[in-house]
Order: sequence, then C-alpha cells, then structure tokens
Amino acid sequence: MNIKVLIIDDEQPARDIIKLFLHDHENVKLLGQCKNGFDGMKMIAELKPDLIFLDIQMPKIDGFEMLELIEEPPAVIFCTAYDEYAIKAFEYKAVDYILKPFTKQRFDEAMKKAKAGITKELPKRNELMELSEIYHHKLERIAIKTGDKIDIISVDAIHYLEAQDDYVEIHAYGKTYLKQQTMKYYERALKPEKFVRIHRRFIVHITEIARLEKYGKETWIAILKNNDRLAVSATGYVKLKNVLEI
Repeated sequence: MNIKVLIIDDEQPARDIIKLFLHDHENVKLLGQCKNGFDGMKMIAELKPDLIFLDIQMPKIDGFEMLELIEEPPAVIFCTAYDEYAIKAFEYKAVDYILKPFTKQRFDEAMKKAKAGITKELPKRNELMELSEIYHHKLERIAIKTGDKIDIISVDAIHYLEAQDDYVEIHAYGKTYLKQQTMKYYERALKPEKFVRIHRRFIVHITEIARLEKYGKETWIAILKNNDRLAVSATGYVKLKNVLEI
C-alpha cells in the first residue's frame, strides 16, 4: 500500500529537501506540495493524503490554524524551528516533528514512525487543538470556517464567549460565530488577565464590562458596553473581583 504524502511549507528549500529525502522511501507517493494553509486545506480535501509534512509559520493562516479547520486531519509530521518546550509537545501528540535544519537520518526516523502509525489511531481533532494552545501559549486569533468562508478573529475583538452544546458561540465585531470547541479549552487558552469565566455558560472580555448589578443572593449580572446581559455566578464574581481589583 502506498502512503500518500503532501508537503505544506512556504519555504521552497524546505519543500525541495523533503521531496529529495522521500525518493529513498518505497511505497510512498508524493501527491503535491503547496506554500500556505489555504492551499493546503484545498489539497487535503481533494487528494486525501495519509501524511502531511507541515510547517508552522506560514502566510495567511499558520499550520495549526489550518489543522483546526479540517474535520479529519491526516497524520502530521511538523517541520519547525521552535524551542524544546514546543517540540516536546509536538512529539507527544503528533506523529513526529523535525527540527529545521534536519538531516537525512532524522527525516528517516520520522518516516519510520509515520509508516508504523498510519494504520493506527491518528491524533484526534481535539488533540490537535490542544497543540494549537501549546504553540500559541495564549491565543491571539481564532480561525473559523463557515461553508467555504474562513474568518480570522482577533481575540481582542471578542466581547464574550457562550457555551452552546458541543460548540462555543463567539461574539465579536457585532456578529456571532460558531466554533466546535469547548469552553474549558478557551478558559485555558485565552489570557487570564483579559478573559474571565464568569459562569459555566460565559467567558467575558473584561474590557467589555460596563457595570455589575446584583441579581440574587449570590448572583450578579454583567452589563456589557453593547448592553448584552450575562449571568455571573458566585465563583465568577470572585474571579472578576480579583482581576478587576475591586
């Protein structure tokens, strides 16, 4: 059985070296190569590769943002030049990583892992999202795919996030976006000095709060600058007090 491979990297020399090293591997078919995440998404959808070599820093959307937008991502070998903290995370979740510049021996080791793992259970989509959190440390933007359209949302533009079953509703730019993700993920991934989980249903950008009003014995309501009203639990109120220093 041939392993179908795709290379996604914005650097031509990196693509060339991967292509060269693949020549010595039997039962491997190179489907193509591209230099950005948008083209990578299209080629993955069309060609259905078993394995991709993926750079991280690329124009338009980075490698992790691309993976977030793919429902069933293939096996991934990351090609990166990042520090050891990130590398250890990639090695734990991904098939493997290759630290640029890499040798033929290191490439062959990664391919050996890939060949052994193609027939096994691949990393789940949520696990790849966890990688995104580790890579970014704290999110700076969120990529959302709706049909054929992709929106890139700056976290600074977010008013609040709301739990909606298996999705999170993101309120930003006066609009509402749906992202298949968990509130727990965003609670960890967003900067704690800017975003607070005020309720099991809500995470709010603290700069969007206009005032707090008492609602019950142990509950409050956060009135936002756009006049949206969000429930605040007793625990959420304590968190807000600590962040706002009130």
